[in-house]
Amino acid sequence: MTVTASGQAIPSNVNSTTGLAVTALLITAIVAGSIVGLSSPTAGKFLSSGTDQTLLVLISLLFFCVQLRSVAHGFANARFITLALLANYVIVPFIGLAIASLFLQGKPLLFTGLMIYFLAPCTDWFLGFTHMARGNTALGAALLPINMGVQLLLYPFWLWALTHNTGIVDFSTIPNLLMQWFLVPFIVAQVARALCAKIFSSSVFERLTNWADIAIPLATSTLILQIFAGNIAMLSDHVGTISGILLAIFLFFVATFLMNEGMARLFRFDYPEHALMTMTTAARNAPLMLAVTAVAIPDQPLVYMALVVGMLVEFPHLTALKQLLLAQKGRKITKLQS
Repeated sequence: MTVTASGQAIPSNVNSTTGLAVTALLITAIVAGSIVGLSSPTAGKFLSSGTDQTLLVLISLLFFCVQLRSVAHGFANARFITLALLANYVIVPFIGLAIASLFLQGKPLLFTGLMIYFLAPCTDWFLGFTHMARGNTALGAALLPINMGVQLLLYPFWLWALTHNTGIVDFSTIPNLLMQWFLVPFIVAQVARALCAKIFSSSVFERLTNWADIAIPLATSTLILQIFAGNIAMLSDHVGTISGILLAIFLFFVATFLMNEGMARLFRFDYPEHALMTMTTAARNAPLMLAVTAVAIPDQPLVYMALVVGMLVEFPHLTALKQLLLAQKGRKITKLQS
C-alpha cells in the first residue's frame, strides 16, 4: 500500500492488471447470472431475492473505505477543488445529457441508468490510477469524501430530474431510504473504521482496509449476478441496445478527455494536477450508484443494465488513459531536455 503526503493510503491492489481482472470478474458475473436465470428461473428468482443483503454489504464496504480526515488537505488547494467540482457537477452532466439524449431518446429506463452513470464521479479506484499516472494523489485523496458527499446529496435531485415524468419512483419514500440505507450505514462504517484504527496496529488495520478494497468488486459482482439471474428474460429483449450504450460511453470518455485538455491549458495545470483532473472526471462511481439506484428504483433491471455496461469498460478505459497521460509527460520531459 502506498501512502500519499496527506496520509491517504492508496490500495496497492489497484493496478492495471487488477483493473482488467475486475472487468473479467464482472463479465463472469453477467454470464453466470444469465445462465442460471435462463436454465432455472426458480433458481434465478431465489438468487435475486438476496439482493438487499448484498446491497447492504456493498454499501458498508464502500463507506468503510472513505477517509474523512483527508478533506482538510483539499483546503490547501481550494482553486483545484473548485475547478474539479465545476467540471464533475456542472460541465460533465451537460456532456452526459447531450450524449445520452442522442443515443437513448425514447428509452427512458436505459436513459436514466446511463445518466446516473455519467453523473457520479468515482470515489475509490480512480486514486490508484492517478497514482500510476504520477498524478497528485494527495490532492486526489481530498476529493474522495467530498465527491461521496456531494453526489449523495445531489442524488435525490438527479432522480427527480430524470424520472419525475415516468412514475417509476415514489419520491415520498426517498428521505427514509437515504436515512436507512446510507446515513445510518455511513455512520456505522465510519465508527467501525475509527474503532479498528484504535484497536489494531497500523499493519493489521492496513490489511483490513486492503481486504475491504478487494471485497468491493466481489460484492459488486455478486449483486450483478443476482440482478441478471432474476431478470435475464427481460434484459435479453434489449440486448441490441448494448452497442448503442457502449458507443455513447465511448463518446463520453472522448468528450471528457478533450474537456480536460482544454482545462489544463486554460488554467495552466502542472502535470500532477492535469493527471488528477483527467482521472477524476473520467472514472465514474458505478458500484455506489448501482447500489443507490437498486434501493431507490427497485425492480428496474434496465436501469441497472446501463450502469453495468459502463462498469465493464471502466478499467480498460482508465488503463489506456494512464498510458496516454504518461506518454504526454514523457514528451514534455523530452521537449524540455532538447
